[in-house]
Amino acid sequence: MEGKEEDVNLGANKYSERQPLGTAAQTQDKDYKEPPPALLFEPGELSSWSFYRAGIAEFMATFLFLYVTILTVMGYSRSKNKCATVGIQGIAWSFGGMIFALVYCTAGISGGHINPAVTFGLLLARKLSLTRAVWYMVMQCLGAICGAGVVKGFQTSEYQLLGGGANVVAPGYTKGSGLGAEIIGTFVLVYTVFSATDAKRLGSTAHRVCSVLGPLSYHSHHRYWHQPS
Repeated sequence: MEGKEEDVNLGANKYSERQPLGTAAQTQDKDYKEPPPALLFEPGELSSWSFYRAGIAEFMATFLFLYVTILTVMGYSRSKNKCATVGIQGIAWSFGGMIFALVYCTAGISGGHINPAVTFGLLLARKLSLTRAVWYMVMQCLGAICGAGVVKGFQTSEYQLLGGGANVVAPGYTKGSGLGAEIIGTFVLVYTVFSATDAKRLGSTAHRVCSVLGPLSYHSHHRYWHQPS
């Protein structure tokens, strides 16, 4: 019994119940390095080639993402026999697979955002400057427009007939339900990006989790959205 009491006392002394909180905890030794908050404006970025290269990477990534995914959805929608197409799972994996490949390719150049929601979230967290955030969003929107434009240019009649592969609110659900699904899905996306790129992790795993996040997001959204016939 004496030995057990001694072990308990040693454990209580070694691991105190009162742990540092708030700013006091930040003064403790860390096994990771937290990057400093980004400046709101960094004029020096405008004279750096890496700044423009990152924007081009975001443009190309968003362009390829829209081009492939729109064609996949259109191919599924225009087929009378849905069993002969890739199906809902194929669409989900096309989204997830493209995100996986594009984030893996562009993460070292621009961070692999490919989505204005991700860029805006990182801006609010002071992970990048306002200048870079606006540049990224502009290039992402231009890439999306060009990706959809190329699909429309190659398959004009199918694009107009199928509405460009765009979804509409499924029967039995209101627009409010669709909006709520989009808000929750976007929250999960940005939360996953923050978690995967946290400095406390030994290495960035964003490109690994996004391959799973894409299909799950599409499956969860599909109950609220459907392709118009």
